[in-house]
Amino acid sequence: MKILISADMEGATGVTWPGDVLPGTPQWERCRSLFTSDVNAAAEGFFDGGAERVLVNEAHWSMRNLLLERLDERVEMITGRHKTLSMVEGVQHGDVDGIAFVGYHTGAGMEGVLAHTYLANQITGVWLNDVRASEGLLNAHVVAEYGVPVVLFTGDDLACEDALGYAPEAPKVAVKDHVSRYAAVCRTPGRTAADIRAAAKQAAALAVRHEPVAAGPFTVAVEFDAEHLALSATVVPGVARIGERKVAYTSATMYEGIRTFKAVTTIVSAAVEEQYG
Repeated sequence: MKILISADMEGATGVTWPGDVLPGTPQWERCRSLFTSDVNAAAEGFFDGGAERVLVNEAHWSMRNLLLERLDERVEMITGRHKTLSMVEGVQHGDVDGIAFVGYHTGAGMEGVLAHTYLANQITGVWLNDVRASEGLLNAHVVAEYGVPVVLFTGDDLACEDALGYAPEAPKVAVKDHVSRYAAVCRTPGRTAADIRAAAKQAAALAVRHEPVAAGPFTVAVEFDAEHLALSATVVPGVARIGERKVAYTSATMYEGIRTFKAVTTIVSAAVEEQYG
């Protein structure tokens, strides 16, 4: 059995505000240990449940945040940016039996600790076939095309509720409870590590590949906080404006859909000016 862990940071234990997740800040340096603890607990739980291999894909910001030297020695890790499938890189090779979303969060425009979708501020909402979408929902559709189930989810309590919509059977561990976008009631790392490890051991039984799900076409709509960002996004072929601050595109598969979404966010992030956005 091989498990892929897609590891994001905003939903990690103790993380509540931008300074906790922005590379180079003192708080980020501190929270790297908390983030690593969550991922390590998940890996250990999967090994407890019979996994033979656990591959971790770094999925936050620079994708160079986890402390490799503190992970279980049986773990392998993909670190660094510019990967074919970004947050779920590694799922496409046909040897992954289940995927865990660790440290995930709610999407742009939703309630939740550090809620966003790919870009920290510029995106105010994303919809997939008219359903408001988080990164978890988008990625769940990507991995389904490779026949890989989402078997474990960790994040804040509202992110766990969101995951019920796309991974209803997966055990969910709320490491903190939402108070506001920048505040939460947090569990201690010792407690969350124990909870995550136990849930991952249970989740290993769900790691059974199924037939790939071809659920397309997919229409993705993206709303921005400024008009010029919508204009910038139309540089990407197939992306058209459907409102003053909103664009949309349709893809036959979610593989194509997530790659187009990544192109849109890359173009838009380059169009943001200091202070005025």
